[in-house]
Amino acid sequence: MLKVEGLSVFYGGIHALRGIDIHVPDGKIITLIGANGAGKSTTLNSIVGLVKPASGKVTLDGKDITGSDPKVVVSQGLVLIPEARRIFPNLTVAENLTLGSYTRKDREGVEKDRKRCLELFPRLKERYRQPGGTLSGGEQQMLAVARGLMANPKVLMLDEPSLGLAPIISKMIFEILKEINRSGTTILLIEQNAHAALEIADYAYVIETGEITMQDAGATLLKDDRIRLAYLGESH
Repeated sequence: MLKVEGLSVFYGGIHALRGIDIHVPDGKIITLIGANGAGKSTTLNSIVGLVKPASGKVTLDGKDITGSDPKVVVSQGLVLIPEARRIFPNLTVAENLTLGSYTRKDREGVEKDRKRCLELFPRLKERYRQPGGTLSGGEQQMLAVARGLMANPKVLMLDEPSLGLAPIISKMIFEILKEINRSGTTILLIEQNAHAALEIADYAYVIETGEITMQDAGATLLKDDRIRLAYLGESH
């Protein structure tokens, strides 16, 4: 489905990514965990064309999309839900959802997906005519995910979806991500909440200072002493 091979990125003189390799198979949940500044967001931004890589290759369904315009990437079926949600605060929930489908021409499919989003997130149905800026942080994150789904992505990428949310809301978001995945959408997730990410991931990568240092099944890394010590706050 999505393949990242040898991805390198420089910010000025800083070598931010050093030959990143990630494979996101069709229908799976893949997570990339790491500390702040390790290169997680840079990886996602490079995949969708917001950051131009110095070298390496990104392919989606075998098609080379390396450094493509982000609008083209979205139309190919790759959608990024950025950190800090970035919804349109002055537009209503309904209008935010409509903007999510701006690359699509299939009206019937768009309405079907709108209905699905409101079933996934009943809170958004209640707030349908309210401006996005009046929603709570958790509701805004729900709206950001729903808006991403309105593009009908093959691969949904999420940058820190639980950031700043209460634990009960975070848990709800992760449950919904599992439901979205069960419905056929492939997910690439980056998260500082390593425990929650590893619990739902089929496979996981660990990134440290721009390099992949470990990779394995999510359940395996969850039990790894090095991961538990470094990311889960456990000593044994």
